[in-house]
Amino acid sequence: MIPLLHVHHIAIICADYAASKRFYTQVLGLEVIREVYRVERQSYKLDLALRGQYVIELFSFPEPPPRLTQPEATGLRHLAFAVADLDATVAWLDQYQVTSEPIRTDEFTGRRFTFIQDPDGLPVEFYEA
Repeated sequence: MIPLLHVHHIAIICADYAASKRFYTQVLGLEVIREVYRVERQSYKLDLALRGQYVIELFSFPEPPPRLTQPEATGLRHLAFAVADLDATVAWLDQYQVTSEPIRTDEFTGRRFTFIQDPDGLPVEFYEA
């Protein structure tokens, strides 16, 4: 068995870099580690952290193909964040006009959760810890 330590990062390709950067930094509050423009690829790469831990690599590329289906497409199904207070999280998202699905309860854990979509339609889950 490979002695894995932890998930290093999640890579996301976005269609509108400015909108996605705003969403992940201002709405979700992730911290910018570094931002570079790669001229040869006509692409931005934005490294983001949550409480000092590198978690997301956000890429822009010229004309990336759209996601085919939601959320059952091959590939990343969704990104999930643990939150202490789901009601406060939904209220925060409402301030940014980010619509969340109705809150549901996990039938196995009894924990509450909801989903939103990032600017490219990627499902983002908030799971009450």
